[in-house]
Amino acid sequence: MKEQETITYKRVEEALKYLQNNFQRQPTLDEVADTAHLSPHHFQRLFSEWAGVSPKKFLQYISIGHAKKILSSPSSNILEAAMATGLSGTGRLHDLFVNIEGMTPGEFKNGGENLQISYTFSTTPFGAILVAATPKGICHMSFVDDRSHALKHLKAQFPKAQFSAQNSPHHQKALHIFQKDWQQLDGVKLHLKGSDFQLKVWECLLKIPHGNLSTYGHIAQYIQKPNAARAVGTAIGSNPVAFLIPCHRVIQASGVIGGYMWGPLRKKAIIGWEAAAAERE
Repeated sequence: MKEQETITYKRVEEALKYLQNNFQRQPTLDEVADTAHLSPHHFQRLFSEWAGVSPKKFLQYISIGHAKKILSSPSSNILEAAMATGLSGTGRLHDLFVNIEGMTPGEFKNGGENLQISYTFSTTPFGAILVAATPKGICHMSFVDDRSHALKHLKAQFPKAQFSAQNSPHHQKALHIFQKDWQQLDGVKLHLKGSDFQLKVWECLLKIPHGNLSTYGHIAQYIQKPNAARAVGTAIGSNPVAFLIPCHRVIQASGVIGGYMWGPLRKKAIIGWEAAAAERE
């Protein structure tokens, strides 16, 4: 690493430590930039390049992580979480949760209480899959190697929901994706929670034609966030619905297949399978 790069990294590292140690004061950009001995504009650019997110977004991630820990306690309340996080009131905590988590603080604390979720395991050309749905639509779909572990992970996403092991029309329609492309499916509905940014990215994935590929950069440009390729990658990595929302169709600009929540070898197999199917069509 060159000397100038080392200096820059150390400045960003100090800023990261400062944010982690002082997030409850909700420091301003000027305050954090001062710790790096840089102008706010210069600091914002360098921090975003090295950390992948802006100083403000990094502060929000730390803040919401702390608030979630507090809300996980049965005796806590939303006002307490807001105050302990350094926010001025419950309104700011509400906005923070909606923007990042795609749910309100109350919904997070309830953990899916009163939500009815049915689930089923099925087989696909790429191994076993777990499909779960609420009465509104598919809320989870994942390839599994260990059924017990997969079910435990699903229940952790909705800790207070009521689960039942049964098939439903939502499951059956969703599983038709392995015979037909999304655009040819009839009546598949999704019931997802996510931030506005995540939902935009997932919606964009649905528009990638069967048998085609895109890149993180192209997705970022499509949603009019050309500098957010890394954030797009994070949103794609958070996709809760395997195959149905085709995050496997996104690769690196260099042509490298890249990572996949359910394994890079499975991703390569899916891409090849779809390409062959598209050629036959």
